[in-house]
Amino acid sequence: MSSTYCEYCLVHPEDTFNKTYHDTRYGFPLDDDSELFERLVLEINQAGLSWITILKKADNFHKAYDGFKIEKIAKYTEKDRARLLADAGIIRNRLKINAAIVNAQRILELKREYGSFKGWLDKNHPLSKEEWTKLFKKTFVFTGGEIVNEFLMSTGYLKGAHEAGCPVYRKVASLRPAWMRK
Repeated sequence: MSSTYCEYCLVHPEDTFNKTYHDTRYGFPLDDDSELFERLVLEINQAGLSWITILKKADNFHKAYDGFKIEKIAKYTEKDRARLLADAGIIRNRLKINAAIVNAQRILELKREYGSFKGWLDKNHPLSKEEWTKLFKKTFVFTGGEIVNEFLMSTGYLKGAHEAGCPVYRKVASLRPAWMRK
Protein backbone atom coordinates (compact mmCIF):
# COMPACT_ATOMS: atom_id res chain seq x y z
CA MET A 1 0.00 0.00 0.00
CA SER A 2 1.50 3.30 -1.06
CA SER A 3 1.39 6.32 1.18
CA THR A 4 -0.14 9.00 -0.98
CA TYR A 5 -2.72 11.57 -0.11
CA CYS A 6 -6.33 11.28 -1.21
CA GLU A 7 -7.20 12.68 -4.62
CA TYR A 8 -9.05 15.39 -2.65
CA CYS A 9 -5.69 16.93 -1.65
CA LEU A 10 -3.68 16.09 -4.76
CA VAL A 11 -6.01 18.02 -7.08
CA HIS A 12 -5.39 21.30 -5.23
CA PRO A 13 -1.97 21.02 -3.54
CA GLU A 14 -1.74 24.79 -2.90
CA ASP A 15 -5.08 24.83 -1.04
CA THR A 16 -4.18 24.92 2.67
CA PHE A 17 -7.83 25.16 3.82
CA ASN A 18 -8.77 21.79 2.32
CA LYS A 19 -5.43 20.18 3.25
CA THR A 20 -5.74 21.22 6.89
CA TYR A 21 -9.37 20.06 7.02
CA HIS A 22 -8.42 16.75 5.37
CA ASP A 23 -5.50 16.14 7.75
CA THR A 24 -7.15 17.18 11.03
CA ARG A 25 -10.94 16.94 10.79
CA TYR A 26 -12.33 15.00 7.82
CA GLY A 27 -13.46 11.55 8.91
CA PHE A 28 -12.34 12.05 12.50
CA PRO A 29 -14.97 10.87 15.00
CA LEU A 30 -16.65 13.65 17.00
CA ASP A 31 -18.03 13.21 20.52
CA ASP A 32 -19.32 16.70 21.21
CA ASP A 33 -22.92 17.48 20.17
CA SER A 34 -22.07 21.10 19.33
CA GLU A 35 -19.30 19.94 16.99
CA LEU A 36 -21.62 17.39 15.37
CA PHE A 37 -24.29 20.06 14.94
CA GLU A 38 -21.72 22.48 13.53
CA ARG A 39 -20.67 19.91 10.94
CA LEU A 40 -24.31 19.30 9.99
CA VAL A 41 -24.95 23.04 9.59
CA LEU A 42 -21.80 23.49 7.52
CA GLU A 43 -22.70 20.54 5.27
CA ILE A 44 -26.19 21.97 4.76
CA ASN A 45 -24.70 25.34 3.88
CA GLN A 46 -22.31 23.74 1.41
CA ALA A 47 -25.21 22.52 -0.76
CA GLY A 48 -24.76 24.09 -4.18
CA LEU A 49 -21.43 25.65 -3.24
CA SER A 50 -17.81 24.55 -3.02
CA TRP A 51 -16.50 23.19 0.28
CA ILE A 52 -13.64 25.71 0.20
CA THR A 53 -16.24 28.50 0.43
CA ILE A 54 -17.55 26.95 3.64
CA LEU A 55 -14.08 26.35 5.09
CA LYS A 56 -13.13 29.98 4.50
CA LYS A 57 -16.30 31.13 6.28
CA ALA A 58 -16.18 28.55 9.11
CA ASP A 59 -15.01 31.02 11.77
CA ASN A 60 -17.76 33.45 10.72
CA PHE A 61 -20.36 30.69 11.01
CA HIS A 62 -19.07 29.82 14.48
CA LYS A 63 -19.49 33.44 15.62
CA ALA A 64 -22.81 34.04 13.87
CA TYR A 65 -24.33 30.85 15.30
CA ASP A 66 -23.18 31.44 18.89
CA GLY A 67 -20.55 28.71 18.88
CA PHE A 68 -23.17 26.22 17.67
CA LYS A 69 -24.76 25.99 21.11
CA ILE A 70 -27.79 23.89 20.23
CA GLU A 71 -29.99 25.11 23.08
CA LYS A 72 -29.39 28.74 22.15
CA ILE A 73 -29.96 28.27 18.41
CA ALA A 74 -33.17 26.31 19.07
CA LYS A 75 -34.55 29.50 20.68
CA TYR A 76 -33.61 31.83 17.81
CA THR A 77 -36.33 34.31 16.92
CA GLU A 78 -37.22 36.27 13.80
CA LYS A 79 -34.73 38.89 14.98
CA ASP A 80 -31.97 36.24 14.91
CA ARG A 81 -33.06 35.10 11.45
CA ALA A 82 -32.87 38.70 10.21
CA ARG A 83 -29.41 39.11 11.79
CA LEU A 84 -28.16 35.97 10.04
CA LEU A 85 -29.67 37.00 6.70
CA ALA A 86 -27.79 40.29 6.97
CA ASP A 87 -24.44 38.67 7.90
CA ALA A 88 -22.17 38.73 4.82
CA GLY A 89 -19.69 36.47 6.62
CA ILE A 90 -21.94 33.41 6.24
CA ILE A 91 -24.21 31.95 3.57
CA ARG A 92 -27.29 34.16 3.59
CA ASN A 93 -29.93 31.69 2.52
CA ARG A 94 -33.27 31.73 4.29
CA LEU A 95 -33.84 27.97 3.88
CA LYS A 96 -30.40 27.08 5.22
CA ILE A 97 -30.71 29.46 8.18
CA ASN A 98 -34.14 28.05 8.96
CA ALA A 99 -32.73 24.52 8.73
CA ALA A 100 -30.13 25.33 11.40
CA ILE A 101 -32.83 26.55 13.78
CA VAL A 102 -35.32 23.76 13.12
CA ASN A 103 -32.62 21.10 13.27
CA ALA A 104 -31.38 22.48 16.60
CA GLN A 105 -34.93 22.10 17.92
CA ARG A 106 -35.08 18.54 16.61
CA ILE A 107 -31.74 17.70 18.21
CA LEU A 108 -33.12 18.88 21.56
CA GLU A 109 -35.96 16.38 21.10
CA LEU A 110 -33.44 13.62 20.32
CA LYS A 111 -31.40 14.57 23.40
CA ARG A 112 -34.45 14.00 25.60
CA GLU A 113 -34.82 10.46 24.26
CA TYR A 114 -31.20 9.44 23.57
CA GLY A 115 -29.22 11.70 25.92
CA SER A 116 -27.38 13.41 23.07
CA PHE A 117 -27.24 13.87 19.31
CA LYS A 118 -24.25 11.52 19.36
CA GLY A 119 -26.32 9.01 21.35
CA TRP A 120 -28.95 9.05 18.60
CA LEU A 121 -26.30 8.59 15.91
CA ASP A 122 -24.64 5.77 17.86
CA LYS A 123 -27.97 4.03 18.52
CA ASN A 124 -28.70 3.95 14.79
CA HIS A 125 -25.21 2.87 13.66
CA PRO A 126 -24.54 0.97 11.47
CA LEU A 127 -26.93 1.80 8.66
CA SER A 128 -26.39 1.95 4.94
CA LYS A 129 -26.16 5.35 3.25
CA GLU A 130 -29.72 4.90 1.97
CA GLU A 131 -31.06 3.99 5.43
CA TRP A 132 -29.26 6.95 7.01
CA THR A 133 -30.68 9.30 4.36
CA LYS A 134 -34.24 8.07 5.02
CA LEU A 135 -33.74 8.50 8.77
CA PHE A 136 -32.28 12.01 8.40
CA LYS A 137 -35.05 13.10 6.03
CA LYS A 138 -37.60 11.83 8.56
CA THR A 139 -35.86 13.57 11.46
CA PHE A 140 -34.37 16.78 10.06
CA VAL A 141 -34.94 19.39 7.35
CA PHE A 142 -32.70 20.20 4.36
CA THR A 143 -30.92 16.85 4.55
CA GLY A 144 -30.70 15.21 1.14
CA GLY A 145 -28.52 12.26 0.24
CA GLU A 146 -25.32 14.17 -0.48
CA ILE A 147 -25.56 16.26 2.71
CA VAL A 148 -26.23 13.16 4.82
CA ASN A 149 -23.43 11.22 3.12
CA GLU A 150 -20.86 13.98 3.64
CA PHE A 151 -21.96 14.63 7.21
CA LEU A 152 -21.65 10.94 8.11
CA MET A 153 -18.34 10.42 6.29
CA SER A 154 -16.87 13.58 7.78
CA THR A 155 -17.78 12.44 11.29
CA GLY A 156 -16.70 8.81 10.91
CA TYR A 157 -20.13 7.15 10.71
CA LEU A 158 -19.70 6.12 7.07
CA LYS A 159 -16.52 4.83 5.49
CA GLY A 160 -14.89 6.54 2.56
CA ALA A 161 -13.44 9.75 3.98
CA HIS A 162 -9.88 8.67 3.10
CA GLU A 163 -8.34 6.31 0.59
CA ALA A 164 -6.58 3.31 2.15
CA GLY A 165 -3.13 4.56 1.09
CA CYS A 166 -3.62 8.03 2.55
CA PRO A 167 -1.43 8.72 5.62
CA VAL A 168 -4.51 10.06 7.46
CA TYR A 169 -6.52 6.85 6.84
CA ARG A 170 -4.85 4.82 9.60
CA LYS A 171 -4.94 7.71 12.06
CA VAL A 172 -8.70 8.12 11.57
CA ALA A 173 -9.27 4.36 11.74
CA SER A 174 -7.36 4.13 15.03
CA LEU A 175 -9.58 6.79 16.61
CA ARG A 176 -12.86 5.07 15.77
CA PRO A 177 -14.26 2.80 18.49
CA ALA A 178 -14.33 -0.89 17.52
CA TRP A 179 -18.14 -0.93 17.27
CA MET A 180 -17.99 1.88 14.64
CA ARG A 181 -15.67 -0.10 12.37
CA LYS A 182 -18.49 -2.37 11.22
